[in-house]
Amino acid sequence: MNIKSKLEEYIILKKDKVKISSKEIKKNDIFLALNGKNYHGNKFINSSIKNGAKFCITDNKNYTQNEKVIFVKNIYDYLIGLAKIKRDLFKGKIIGITGSAGKTTLKETLAFFLKKDHKISFSKKSYNNKLGVLVSLLNLDLNSSFAIFEIGTNNFGEIKYLTKIVKPNEVFITNIQSTHLENFQTKNNIAREKSNIFILKNNNRRKKIYLNINNKSENIILNRAKKEKNLKIININKPSSKYFIKKILPKKNAYKVYFSINKKIIIFNTNSLIMFRLMNLLFCYAFFSENSLKINSIKERQKYLKPVDGRGLTHNIVINKNKIKVIDESYNANPDTMFQSIEYFVNLKKINSKKILILGNMNELGISSYRMHINLLYYLDNFIFKFVILCGEFFQRSIKKINNPQNEFIYLKDKNKIMKFLNRNIHNDDIILIKCSNSTEINKLAKDLLKKGNLN
Repeated sequence: MNIKSKLEEYIILKKDKVKISSKEIKKNDIFLALNGKNYHGNKFINSSIKNGAKFCITDNKNYTQNEKVIFVKNIYDYLIGLAKIKRDLFKGKIIGITGSAGKTTLKETLAFFLKKDHKISFSKKSYNNKLGVLVSLLNLDLNSSFAIFEIGTNNFGEIKYLTKIVKPNEVFITNIQSTHLENFQTKNNIAREKSNIFILKNNNRRKKIYLNINNKSENIILNRAKKEKNLKIININKPSSKYFIKKILPKKNAYKVYFSINKKIIIFNTNSLIMFRLMNLLFCYAFFSENSLKINSIKERQKYLKPVDGRGLTHNIVINKNKIKVIDESYNANPDTMFQSIEYFVNLKKINSKKILILGNMNELGISSYRMHINLLYYLDNFIFKFVILCGEFFQRSIKKINNPQNEFIYLKDKNKIMKFLNRNIHNDDIILIKCSNSTEINKLAKDLLKKGNLN
């Protein structure tokens, strides 16, 4: 057996070994020397080997002097071939998750409940693009009973392409919102793209799709699903559904939620009324019920469930000896999630004079960007905050259109200026909500701020 064949056998049989970042390389890992935004991965081959890499894969023959470095003509094509082999060898159930928002949260939530009684594999971080899905498949544990994959898209055709490789048995579409409008133009186009995750061509096996239909665009998905012959549709949170929210009652510092699950009532308390998180929980109950799994294991564990980092996780930190809370929603943002997060923040049992809102641009909204940022500012003016700090070109332009706001909208152009402002104006027991699209100045601020003194 030659060295390349040993590499292929190793990838197929092992789990959690394929890495795209040299910083994550540990003993016996495999490093993919890919062409990145700033550097080609070839630059880090030597350091990866020093850190214990068993193999490095490159598309440049000049780096193959070391026997651990394997040359392939096209890394992506090579990985696709191996990923398809590994998928065909997997005998467990593959779950695919797509949607405009909530993919990672649902994946992490479902994995949290499943891993109590089952061996599972799931994609790390937000690995939902072409490369991320391939790496997740290659890192799949073949002995798992369930494997969960996020399947995302930034452009037409990506969902169909990835679905052909992943071949999910059951799929979730969380929602359709105003994301990636720069490429898709309309929410209806987004819905059509997302619906490609359940197309059954060349796969006659029975599948299930879990939906939550709340708008016209999401109805496009439902209508398309109804045309598929071997597809069972589980549409949650409708009075006619087997799975819906029966009622929500306010309780001291919390809410009492009543889920109807196959005509049985599940009751629990929560301090958060962010609807997409409740829907994700309902999705999990539906999945467990449809697969004859122990529903009680969800109820037993859900009090230990925490938000995902960058998607609502609360951090306790210290700034200038002042103990404050930071709700980190800095991973992503669109108009829908902005409104939901702000509503949640407003309803927190905390006096308004303690609440600081820090918002960054909502990106990839195309020609609607300017209008959607203005609309958000109008919405914000229904409430009073200690400070509303804004950053990003769209907010800078939008502020000028708001006459006599109740809040003083403070525009600061970069994270350093915001940090200086906070250092001067923060007080003990303040609570901050940070919300923005990824790769914005506010996203960088969140990372810097949480380094100031995390007490968790």
